[in-house]
Amino acid sequence: MIQRQHNVSEPIPPFYIKTLLSLESALTSAIAKEKEAKKKMNATNAKALNSMKQKVRKASKEYEQDIAKYQADPEGFEREYTSLVTREAPATTSVTRTTGGIIDPDGNDGFQPVGKGGRTMLLTAEGIFKSLQSVQEARGKKNTDRGEQIKILEKLLELATTTYQRIRVLLALISSRFDYNSSASSHMPTELWVSAQNEVDQLVAIVASNPDYIVQETTEDYDDLAERSPATEKGGIVRIRGSIISFIDRLDDEFTRSLQNIDPHGTEYVERLKDEKTLYSTICRAQAFYEQTKQDDPLSRVIMRRLEHIYSKPDAVIQALESSAESADVNPYITLASKGSTSGLIHSLCVYLYRSGNSLHRTRAMLSHIYHYALLNDFHTARDMLLMSHLQESIHSADVATQILYNRTVVQLGLCAFRSGLIKESQATLLDIFTTQRVKELLAQGVHQQRYQVLTPEQEKAEKQRQLPFHMHINTELLEAAFLVSSMLVEIPLLASIDSEELKRKAISKPFRRLLDFADRQVFTGPPESTRDHIMQASKALQDGEWERCRDLIQSIKIWSLMPEAASVKEMLAKRIQEQGLRTYLFTYAPHYNTLSLSLLAQTFSLPLRSVTSIVSKMIWNEELAASLDQAGGCIAFHRTEVTRQQQLALTIAEKVNAMAEQNEKALDAKSGSSGGWGDRADGKTGEKRGEQVQERRGRGDRTRGGSRGGARGRGARFAQGLGNRMGHTSQRAG
Repeated sequence: MIQRQHNVSEPIPPFYIKTLLSLESALTSAIAKEKEAKKKMNATNAKALNSMKQKVRKASKEYEQDIAKYQADPEGFEREYTSLVTREAPATTSVTRTTGGIIDPDGNDGFQPVGKGGRTMLLTAEGIFKSLQSVQEARGKKNTDRGEQIKILEKLLELATTTYQRIRVLLALISSRFDYNSSASSHMPTELWVSAQNEVDQLVAIVASNPDYIVQETTEDYDDLAERSPATEKGGIVRIRGSIISFIDRLDDEFTRSLQNIDPHGTEYVERLKDEKTLYSTICRAQAFYEQTKQDDPLSRVIMRRLEHIYSKPDAVIQALESSAESADVNPYITLASKGSTSGLIHSLCVYLYRSGNSLHRTRAMLSHIYHYALLNDFHTARDMLLMSHLQESIHSADVATQILYNRTVVQLGLCAFRSGLIKESQATLLDIFTTQRVKELLAQGVHQQRYQVLTPEQEKAEKQRQLPFHMHINTELLEAAFLVSSMLVEIPLLASIDSEELKRKAISKPFRRLLDFADRQVFTGPPESTRDHIMQASKALQDGEWERCRDLIQSIKIWSLMPEAASVKEMLAKRIQEQGLRTYLFTYAPHYNTLSLSLLAQTFSLPLRSVTSIVSKMIWNEELAASLDQAGGCIAFHRTEVTRQQQLALTIAEKVNAMAEQNEKALDAKSGSSGGWGDRADGKTGEKRGEQVQERRGRGDRTRGGSRGGARGRGARFAQGLGNRMGHTSQRAG
């Protein structure tokens, strides 16, 4: 209580001085008795006595003048205190309200009590500034009642008459609201956040409608207790120290933090999410203000905030946000109505950030732009932008939030390729994320608990603060389904095309191969329950030539309903399964045929004859299939090449030497400090040369593998099963 009175410059009550003197005399007598006593007190009591002695000595020194006055004349000290209290707290009935505030009927500028505790403030312009200064001085001090400070500033805002006074009080009031919750682990109460958001809107409206008043972070020194107007300032512009963009950033951060701490499965989360519309309108107002005042750095920051609210949302949500923003009294130059489409709006925002001098904003704008293109299923544009930006070379040195955005963009790009039917591109894009086995952590959608690793409380708190709100999550089960299906359509034909067991152990997708090997080791396989079970049983069916069962298993996965245009995605998957089933069948059973009818293949796999001819021609051209195409006869003629034991050993040695050369290159790259990834190159020429060498080695390996495909394959046991058995008899009758 004494500290509070000291903060607000109120007189010290006499009973406090009296109590302090009596306590000091009691301590002095206790210490004197302790010195004379034969038996000393224990260490704990002695420590407490010394601590109390130091506190009393400190308090006595602080109120030394008041103590001297009290000791000289106790009754006079009490009379002086009573007169001061009576003068500062006049009766409220003797106050008359005028247009300029609340004024004493005697004509003297007095004080008006606000709230509890006799807190007072001057009512003239000079008095408002003094009260504002006393509140700001008490800010951050111990035992300061933040709630009472907010009430005082709200009253000051009501009493402010000039534009300068309103701006000064609003700046202090918004800061006090943000100071109310000082804990970094909890979020700002919703009521305070809404009040702060309304006051930021009010502040932006005032400075936007009065161009003579500018709020900026760096200004010349000025007297905080004096009234200022354009007539008294140099150049006719009043520059006030403050930062509107900092308020915008804090509003956005507190909104995100509240969503992180609210249960996403309750109605409170949905109600809180509705406030995003008003927050977006506030951001657009601030953008319009900075465009009007031509402050480039704050304008870039506020455009980045606006872009982060819309880049990952569908068109309907963006249109709803923009409609609420356009209804405001102040609108920015870049709006949905002026650009015509959401893509044009996001493109304009990103182009402005590309031209800014902040490299972080350019990077985040590029990733947001790529993410939006991926949402629109424009895979090739998004991929080209990602490759031309070379972000994969420098993203490891970026901050954590930008790395999370990069991971989200890459994942969305993989899903875009999957929806577009580009299976190989989807599998290659998603492979890096799934190889780490930390998908949720990399996407900031959960904390990954590693074995034998315990996070400290600070690390755990930092991880939780990085988490994205629930409505921004990418469904990891849908993501895993897309990756495993893509891996199945890439891996199963590759497994069928490889002869040696050593090459079979080299997997393109290690996560998929690990699951497939585990499924192969199962003695009993029941009906599929999870998404993984469906995909693993579909993979086995595709290996055995049962493409129809594979298609049914894949299409029965319920998670596809969460993907946009689910019907077209299922249709695309059925077509890809037919094509890869045909390739797998030709790889597996080619050694058992001399010729094979194209029309029979088209009938068996329910594909058009033109598609079958195209697939077979590609396989022959890529030297994957040792055969020739007889278009006149409408059949495939397989070439038998019997490989001797010496040739097999030579091929094995060549493959081992090739693997050794690749390992040496990787070791050399690691030693020289340059990484050998697909996007990590020191300069264009070196990267192109290394890429050509790798491509040349791969070409040699493919030709070698294709040349030895005509020999026995050791798959006679599988030939007696499923589709192979049926097609074998049909082909013999046709022959």
